[in-house]
Amino acid sequence: MLSEHYLSDDQDPKTAEKVLGKLGDMLTSGEAVIYLAIQKKPAVTLIPDCIAVTNKRIVCCIPENLGLTTHYIIFTWAEVKEVFFKEAFFSSKIVIIPKKGENTSIDYIPKVQARKLFQFCNEQIEKHKSIPSGPKTASVNKNLDEDYDSYIEIKDENNPLVSTDMEDELTQKLKKLKILFEKQLISQEEYERKKADILSQL
Repeated sequence: MLSEHYLSDDQDPKTAEKVLGKLGDMLTSGEAVIYLAIQKKPAVTLIPDCIAVTNKRIVCCIPENLGLTTHYIIFTWAEVKEVFFKEAFFSSKIVIIPKKGENTSIDYIPKVQARKLFQFCNEQIEKHKSIPSGPKTASVNKNLDEDYDSYIEIKDENNPLVSTDMEDELTQKLKKLKILFEKQLISQEEYERKKADILSQL
């Protein structure tokens, strides 16, 4: 039986039943579907795209080959940086921004469904932010304009960051900046900008 929970905002019943049936075979232990949004174009949408939110992942279901196959774009919540929506006159466009890789978007999502999808997605993103991802090797402050001495703490025997009487404060900052860049913790643009800031103090 298809739960009415997934049809509370005028989702197409046949599409919802089909998508939930496929998702049921993909769910892992302890995973459950929280919400389902279904595309609705101004013209008749025979094979709409869908977005499903579970407590572990966000799944975009995109039919291909006249609905004979489905392309799934799946992100775990740990992989998602942000989810937002843009409202148009009749509907909304959902945009998923991952921490790595290209953005994924699906348009013509009904406004009510888009708002609820946004709400559920951000609840899951916030929830998974509080889950530790493992031991940290560096403590990074992303504001490059703050005091650089507190920008990063790295324990590296080959590149000790211990100041000596022979090295002044600016030299130490340049060394720290170089280590950040070599460890790919900052971009080339950030490296060049901060380096220029430090050298301007000479």
